[in-house]
Amino acid sequence: MKKLLPVAALVIALAAGAGVYLKTGVSTAPASTFVLLDGSQKTTEDLKGKVTLVNFWATSCVTCVAEMPKVIATYDKYKAQGYDTLAVAMSYDPPSYVVNFTETRKLPFKVAIDNTGAVAKAWGDVALTPTTYIVNKRGEIVKRYVGEPDFAELHKLIEKLLAEA
Repeated sequence: MKKLLPVAALVIALAAGAGVYLKTGVSTAPASTFVLLDGSQKTTEDLKGKVTLVNFWATSCVTCVAEMPKVIATYDKYKAQGYDTLAVAMSYDPPSYVVNFTETRKLPFKVAIDNTGAVAKAWGDVALTPTTYIVNKRGEIVKRYVGEPDFAELHKLIEKLLAEA
């Protein structure tokens, strides 16, 4: 019974968050701790102040691999303007594959491994990859893409969010 209480609380919190998201179009990004490849940590709080693309992906996902050059190009285009990218590898992705992919593709942004699946669960039970979130400077999710985003539309959204105070 004691194990069910935290799970029930999480389900209620996620349901409430989903309700806010559906009503307003934005919701606060869930409190999460991302473990980066170098062993350091980044939290959801650290995302505030920048427009951030949070990309859940896997090395075994054909669409993820295909979209990664566009994710890199988007990062390179906007990074000097207060934009960041955080790539979150799924729990089933072997860490050695993630490290190899990151190094061989020279990913210029932070890469995290969600070893336990807790981050994917907190961000709406992410199961399909790629799933991408755009988080504004206030730490609110303003858009969710399942599958490869329309990058022209994504760039317009990023420019709009970067222009906000």
